[in-house]
Amino acid sequence: MGITVVCLLLLVCSVSTEHSNTGTDVETTAQQISYQQPCLQDVHAALKELTASLAEQKVEMRLLQRENEGNASTFLPSAGQVAFSASLLSDGEATIGPFNGHTALVFKNVVTNIGSAYDPNTGVFTAAVRGVYHFEWHIGVDSSNTAAVLVKNTNHIFTAYEHQTAGYGASSQSASLLLEAGDTVCVHQWTGTKIHDNQNHHSTFSGHLLFTL
Repeated sequence: MGITVVCLLLLVCSVSTEHSNTGTDVETTAQQISYQQPCLQDVHAALKELTASLAEQKVEMRLLQRENEGNASTFLPSAGQVAFSASLLSDGEATIGPFNGHTALVFKNVVTNIGSAYDPNTGVFTAAVRGVYHFEWHIGVDSSNTAAVLVKNTNHIFTAYEHQTAGYGASSQSASLLLEAGDTVCVHQWTGTKIHDNQNHHSTFSGHLLFTL
C-alpha cells in the first residue's frame, strides 16, 4: 500500500514537471514550482513512513519466527519420553519357580522399549530422569499359588497374589512412583510360588513416564 502511494506521488510530480517545461507563462511556471515543493515533501514523508513500516514488519517477522521455533521444539520427541512393555516368554510354555528366596523376574520378550530404560537381560528398569512413573505387572499361574512384588531399589511396593487350586488363574497390580534419576524398579517372584507363561503372554511387566519433575 505504501509503495503504491509513493508511485502515485512520483507520477503527479512528473506530470507537474512536464507542464512547467512547456508553459511560457511566468506565473504558471511559478505556480508549478510552488506545487512541486509540497509534492516532493509528500514523497519524502511517504518514503519515511514506508521505511518505518518495513522495519516494523521485519521485527514482527523475527518475533513470529522465534515463536514458531519454540512451538516446533514443543512437538519434537523429548529425551524424557520413556515407555516399555515385555512378557516373560517370547514363545513356548513354562512354569517358573518355586525358589527359596525372592527372585528377580526377567521379562525377556520386549515389545516396546522407548528410551531403553528397561534392561531385558536383568529385568531391571532404571529411571533416567526425575519424575512420576506408572508400572503394571500381570502374573499367570496354573493350579498353584503365585505372587510377585514390585521393588523400588530395595523397597517392596505392592504385591500381586493369586491362589489357584485348579486350572489357570492370574493376578495384576499397578503403581505410580516418584523416581529420582538412577532409581531402579523390577518385579520379584515371591518365595515358594510359581509363575506360568506361554505363547499368549499372560505374565507381563510394563511402565512409562507420566511426567518429569
